[in-house]
Amino acid sequence: MGSGQWHVEKRSTLRNDSFVKESGSAPETGCLSIVVLGASGDLAKKKTFPALFNLYRQGFLNPDEVHIFGYARTQLSDEELRDRIRGYLVDQKNADALSKFLQLIKYVSGPYDSEEGFQRLDRAISEHEISKRSSEGSSRRLFYLALPPSVYPSVCKMIKTCCMNKSDLGGWTRIVVEKPFGKDLDSAEQLSSQIGELFDESQIYRIDHYLGKELVQNMLVLRFANRFFLPLWNRDNIENVQIVFREDFGTEGRGGYFDEYGIIRDIIQNHLLQASIPDIIFRVLCLVAMEKPISLKPEHIRDEKVKVLQSVVPITDEEVVLGQYEGYRDDPTVPDDSNTPTFATTILRIHNERWEGVPFILKAGKALNSRKAEIRIQFKDVPGDIFRCIKQGRNEFVIRLQPSEAMYMKLTVKQPGLEMQTVQSELDLSYGQRYQGVSIPEAYERLILDTIKGDQQHFVRRDELKVAWEIFTPLLHRIDKGEVKSIPYKPGSRGPKEADQLLEKAGYLQTHGYIWIPPTL
Repeated sequence: MGSGQWHVEKRSTLRNDSFVKESGSAPETGCLSIVVLGASGDLAKKKTFPALFNLYRQGFLNPDEVHIFGYARTQLSDEELRDRIRGYLVDQKNADALSKFLQLIKYVSGPYDSEEGFQRLDRAISEHEISKRSSEGSSRRLFYLALPPSVYPSVCKMIKTCCMNKSDLGGWTRIVVEKPFGKDLDSAEQLSSQIGELFDESQIYRIDHYLGKELVQNMLVLRFANRFFLPLWNRDNIENVQIVFREDFGTEGRGGYFDEYGIIRDIIQNHLLQASIPDIIFRVLCLVAMEKPISLKPEHIRDEKVKVLQSVVPITDEEVVLGQYEGYRDDPTVPDDSNTPTFATTILRIHNERWEGVPFILKAGKALNSRKAEIRIQFKDVPGDIFRCIKQGRNEFVIRLQPSEAMYMKLTVKQPGLEMQTVQSELDLSYGQRYQGVSIPEAYERLILDTIKGDQQHFVRRDELKVAWEIFTPLLHRIDKGEVKSIPYKPGSRGPKEADQLLEKAGYLQTHGYIWIPPTL
């Protein structure tokens, strides 16, 4: 089968699946209009349009069906928008695909709170649908809000008023909103209510790029498709779980913006490692701790995530360490007396049969000694340790999200030689080595494709969002009042020494002398 034929079949399958999911039967015709709101901004240029281009060149966006619209306040022509994003879509091997993709993009300018601009957008979309001879009620409209949350309500109202299409033949209108989803419980609920008054939950896709990462998506398979993990994944065998998001840079001149939120709410949208701790909960912790869903249907999976969140007990101040790196306040946009944390270690405890007594340690920080995101499952000591090797470290299962995507199991083995000496080594699955030549999709590609298919498994449901904020809002308010203080730490360090002391108190045993080195190709 040639590659061209494979692409055609893949596109056909995608279209039919998405219509069947929504209406139960595929329509005769139906084009797809993707609208990127905030098209002139950094997020759209660096993430959204590149993801759409990658989907296009892999055959997931059929040029006979799809058209892409940019909308923003900036006055631009179609060609000027194409020139702005061209540099982020460079593909030296396939200049023809790039040229054809750019021709699919049209631009409409207008304000975010005026019907006039959105009426022009609706006319442009309708013209595309008519040109494709799309039957009324069969067209699909996807609105991607690459915008600050402050304008979500007004933009959603304009879409609802001016840009909805009929769906009686399987068509649909869907809204993709980017995090942050609020600053605390009240703001998150207010935002959810404002959008929820306009659209059904099935139409709303709260996108979080970490939920689209390859190894995050692998969690369900790892846990529930491998027999040797099933009996080990519980409080009888696991001592603690760490979920770590570390950055080796500070706020990089954006201290005033960051200072409004802090590391627990961190929402600076550079889409590298930026992570808020509530985000980490519904990104990663739920996948580590949830029970097996009864099926892979999105709602069954999301039901189990919510159950985990509902089992988390309130956070105590004794199990929180906040830090602020020295020099943070030197930024002229940061108040001299700022207590805003740039580092946080928090212990969560899940009150259920599987996890009672197992600390879940969440760590996030800036200006630290390394940059990484990983999940670290540390197992209990071996009973009756006849080799007396406990000081070398415990068995650990590590899922490295970035950089150098990998999964590896730290285990104790005999050191080669004539003497009986033990050493820590690993069983290693490094993606760059194992899957050479395999293109690992960017998170945004997967999530946009899931939105088109109508699969909400990897998106945040409203009740997930609410429970996650319920867990952290009391702590956030105590920080805002100055009741929990940030401890200074040196840039390039591990963070405050009190954080290591908290980990030791929680039962985490640090391995000394072992360094994981990604295999070379």
